Amino acid sequence: PSSEGLEGGWNPSVTLFREYLRIDTRHPKPDYDAAVQFLERVGTDVGLLCQKVEVCPGRVVLVLTWPGTNPRLRSILLNSHTDVVPVFEEHWTYPPFEAIKDSQGNIYARGAQDMKCVSIQYLEAVRRLKAEGKSFARTIHLSFVPDEEVGGYKGMVMFLQRPEFKALNVGFALDEGLASPSDTYSVFYGEKSPWWIKVKCVGSPGHGSRFITNTAAEKLHKVITSFLAFRESEKQRLKSNTNLTLGDVTSLNLTMLEGGVSFNVVPSEMSVGFDIRIPPTVDLKAFEEQVAAWCREAGDGVTYEFLQAGYPALGFSPMNRTPVLLHDHNEFLNEDVFLRGIDIYAHLLPALASVPPLPAEG
Repeated sequence: PSSEGLEGGWNPSVTLFREYLRIDTRHPKPDYDAAVQFLERVGTDVGLLCQKVEVCPGRVVLVLTWPGTNPRLRSILLNSHTDVVPVFEEHWTYPPFEAIKDSQGNIYARGAQDMKCVSIQYLEAVRRLKAEGKSFARTIHLSFVPDEEVGGYKGMVMFLQRPEFKALNVGFALDEGLASPSDTYSVFYGEKSPWWIKVKCVGSPGHGSRFITNTAAEKLHKVITSFLAFRESEKQRLKSNTNLTLGDVTSLNLTMLEGGVSFNVVPSEMSVGFDIRIPPTVDLKAFEEQVAAWCREAGDGVTYEFLQAGYPALGFSPMNRTPVLLHDHNEFLNEDVFLRGIDIYAHLLPALASVPPLPAEG
């Protein structure tokens, strides 16, 4: 087939999409350098500010920024990942990194749905809005992260802990969704919120031979008892109701304990860490109040902090009339569906970036 396929003529957005698909970013050895260079080139061409954050050796998060007119407002983050999963080439009709377009306009490549399409759709929607002379109150950041397909530990997980991420001042994020075989588009919000909570208990220190009063350990014991009693009640709720699945209940695990310096010294401070996964049906504010109550009941000097609390986000990939083929053989996306996705983002981004100041923003 010719490089541009047979149908639909030549479209620069489609050409860009196919160029990106030809960069082999499959695990275990993704060519991240080529991907970042390509995206940086496109971002510069669109007129975006560019920042590269090396979160660990060989793992770069690229951030492209379109500043808003009111930088005090929280920003919109458009996130996508650059890596793709491995392929079994013998099961593919076309080579998975050549982005061949058939006579129907279907573009075959690993990453066509998950999620190189979305990266280019973000960029092309922003290009269009800038060309129309638009500007918005809120800043829009596009983040391109590595290693999502292997858990994100050397990608988004590390980026979230960096001052560069905090400086983005994110108020709302969009990330990937799934294709939809019907005419409808799917938007995902129903994932559990992961809360990592550290509870610190401060008490009276002293020598290990005496009965010290008001110790950190006694407070810690009360905290752990409250949290694990809740864990047991959720476990029983899941067990006793056959209509419930793991996704319907709050899971809670004690995953970390810290404290103590020596066998004969009563420590002045001890802490415990919990991994809690909260379903979307639970009122997060009410749950945090419950956590605060457990800490209060344990005594004075008991505080909690979030080591991870989520940012409001939706998962959305504008692909309809498309079979769900992420991680599957012969992954493809039709060029018309791809181009319609750019139109959708070009309508969606102005609405998001124009959300008026929220109460917390003054």
